[in-house]
Amino acid sequence: MQWNELTREVAAVAGSFASAAFAAEIASVEYDSRRVKQGSVFVAMRGGTTDGNRYIDAAITQGAAAIVTDSAEAFAQLVEVHPGVPSLLVAHGRTALAEISSAFFGHPERKLRATGVTGTNGKTTTAFLIEALLNSAMHSSILVGTIEYHVAGEVRPSAHTTPESRDLFELMADGVRLGATELVMEVSSHALDQGRVAGIGFDVAVFTNLTRDHLDYHHTMDEYFAAKRLLFDGTRYPAPRVAVLNADDPHGHELARVAAAAGSEVVTYALMVKAQWRAEEIRLTPAGAEFSLITPHGTAQVKSGLAGEVNVSNLLAALAAAYARGISFDVLVAAIPTLHPVPGRFQPVDAGQPFAVIVDYAHTDDALRNLIALAHQLVAGAGGRIVTLFGCGGDRDRTKRPRMGQAAGEGSDFVVITSDNPRSEVPSAIIAEILPGVESTGVRYAVEPDRAAAIALALAQGTPGDVVLIAGKGHEKEQILREGTIFFDDAQVALSALRALGYGEGQ
Repeated sequence: MQWNELTREVAAVAGSFASAAFAAEIASVEYDSRRVKQGSVFVAMRGGTTDGNRYIDAAITQGAAAIVTDSAEAFAQLVEVHPGVPSLLVAHGRTALAEISSAFFGHPERKLRATGVTGTNGKTTTAFLIEALLNSAMHSSILVGTIEYHVAGEVRPSAHTTPESRDLFELMADGVRLGATELVMEVSSHALDQGRVAGIGFDVAVFTNLTRDHLDYHHTMDEYFAAKRLLFDGTRYPAPRVAVLNADDPHGHELARVAAAAGSEVVTYALMVKAQWRAEEIRLTPAGAEFSLITPHGTAQVKSGLAGEVNVSNLLAALAAAYARGISFDVLVAAIPTLHPVPGRFQPVDAGQPFAVIVDYAHTDDALRNLIALAHQLVAGAGGRIVTLFGCGGDRDRTKRPRMGQAAGEGSDFVVITSDNPRSEVPSAIIAEILPGVESTGVRYAVEPDRAAAIALALAQGTPGDVVLIAGKGHEKEQILREGTIFFDDAQVALSALRALGYGEGQ
């Protein structure tokens, strides 16, 4: 594709065109100057932690054929210092990145029907379930989310929950080439606020819930909700054709109002209140859940292999979204028994020990409460105890630390406080902010900053019938420390610790 063709796709404030380069063939679109090569377009944009405009000269040195900038100052300097390099000044860098990337990769979004899932908790599980339900009806799909990316059946590592638009459009183009017709993605509040999903019109958008999280970025719950609302209200992105909303969450009612006002069809789901998609007569078992599925399109008695009420809610969201994408009610019901738990979400670790060990991503007080409540459902009537291990991430919202301590203490019989991803912070300082919440509950607890040693300590507490919860990191395969990043897999560390305790020998 040539530079003059790309420029037709961008809403520019001003442009500087060098005639010799006007018809230059573009080799790639990049927003990271380190990836620029001969013939690249470099999109220089201001971000939350750095300003890409600082790297324009480096990009030109590496062979950039053209520059797009959201800085009037940088544009003026380009015109003066690099008159032979065509450049554009745009109002919004990330919007321009999406426009250029969409064009460069052949507009893959026009060949896909997109389903976006947003909310504090349940995004990953719900997105995985939607993809599985679409696949059950022979729809080839792309999945973009926290754990991993799926591209028409091919599994790729996940760099970000919601990647930058350039990377997202490349992923979509790969999927389209492989026959994908559906896109399912987790849409984070950061991505919505920053414009990373610009250029994608969501056919279906799902809201799971809203609880305290990411206040290091959004500062207040009102700002956090305002970011989520962008997926539904039609102000920055096109409103979805169908909005699937959790009626058990008060924020779902506000989203129903704004989505309807924006022209979306509103579909509700719930466990506790009347909704269009709901579960009644729920019976929870260690192996999953059985319930009556009630919908406007039919009713059925179903059995799910996903444990706990929270996963019944996630399943309802996924079913309603998949139905909105054209999957028949009968096909959906038939697919439910085939659905599997998501990696790192209530993931069992089994070495033959006489107690349950569960690894889970829960890293907010609300998620931790839900996880512990689910564990109580497993030990109900059996007299088992709940042992909970957790920590809090560094360089993130500090206000949730005592709340997570309180949540763990209120629901557990024994708590192990450890390190999560401390990043630039000292683990002992993070733990000191957790302790008041734990101590307020009077629960027995232990402190062990070394996460591997803490996991071994927690597992040593396990007795027949207990549940040991290892919370906070879930599917993650690394731990981020001040000294650097190391490989760390909670499930693998737990399995090794169980074997050191004498379980699983000979397996």
